[in-house]
Amino acid sequence: MRPVTTVTGKRLRKRAKPERTADVPPMLEKPAMRVLVAEDSVIYQRLIGTCLRDWGFAPTLVKDGKEAWETLRRPDAPRLVLLDWVLPGLDGLELCRRIRDASPEGSYSYVIVLTGKSGQKEMLEAMQAGADDYIVKPFDEPALRARLSVGRRILDLQEELVSARESMRHAATHDRLTGILNRGEIMEALVREVERGRRDKKPVGLILADIDHFKSVNDTLGHQFGDEVLKEIAHRFRSRLRVYDSVGRYGGEEFLLILPGCDLVNTIVRADELRVHISGLPIVVGKATRTVTASMGVAVTTEPGATGVEALIGQADRGLYAAKKNGRNRVEHIEEELSIQSGSAAKEH
Repeated sequence: MRPVTTVTGKRLRKRAKPERTADVPPMLEKPAMRVLVAEDSVIYQRLIGTCLRDWGFAPTLVKDGKEAWETLRRPDAPRLVLLDWVLPGLDGLELCRRIRDASPEGSYSYVIVLTGKSGQKEMLEAMQAGADDYIVKPFDEPALRARLSVGRRILDLQEELVSARESMRHAATHDRLTGILNRGEIMEALVREVERGRRDKKPVGLILADIDHFKSVNDTLGHQFGDEVLKEIAHRFRSRLRVYDSVGRYGGEEFLLILPGCDLVNTIVRADELRVHISGLPIVVGKATRTVTASMGVAVTTEPGATGVEALIGQADRGLYAAKKNGRNRVEHIEEELSIQSGSAAKEH
């Protein structure tokens, strides 16, 4: 180890340069896993706390079952838990049962019961209550460390599995390019909202939007620019929707938006606001710039929640066709062969 010279006042002293592991830089090291320790013995609290810190864990020490349960109910509660069987207030087995009953989907706590009871019957009882492991006092430190390492490994694996499941779920329900809902999922959302509107007797607004002259964008600026246009338009839609609205890629350069609770006037007004927002700023990719517009057809359930999904889509599609035919970059609503432009419709209604 090469010594490093440092200066303190006028004196020079030698200080050993700390070694750094070559494979994991210090700033990238994972934070210490937190461990909840429920133990009413002060001696065991100190012993276990010292051991956990030495082994790279971050202990949270509590002295009774009630305090342990309050800690475990917090959103950021430790997921590795070391419980004494005999605790004031709530004992370790009752805590195990509560942990298993209250665990939300996708979350898991690894529970080790620490006790002076050494019989096979007691060990079976702890496992049936929901414990993952069982250690008898007085414990051997290497054995406790090994059990905790197993718990950490299982929790890390469970986190990876949940992350992988969420990634697969997102891939199955979202459009890969734009990140918004894909056609299948937005249609499922429309079915749900129409059914909810029928049940609650509230209207559901629908917007079918299509990017104007998108083929020209691809032909003149390239498909990469076209992809960026689709992503930016999806972003602009999302930025102006409410948390309970939905937007999905219906196909190609078409987008489907669902506006629960919006009647015809509100749907037309909001569609026109979105239309203006889309065309308000040009889209820039590298040195290429293009102002993009969109045509939109709107539809609303005729009576609160009474219109079927197919009829709603068909009406919005006819409005979109009229918007294209009448000059593009506009909002249209078709009802009984009548075309209503967005601006005049909002004023008339």
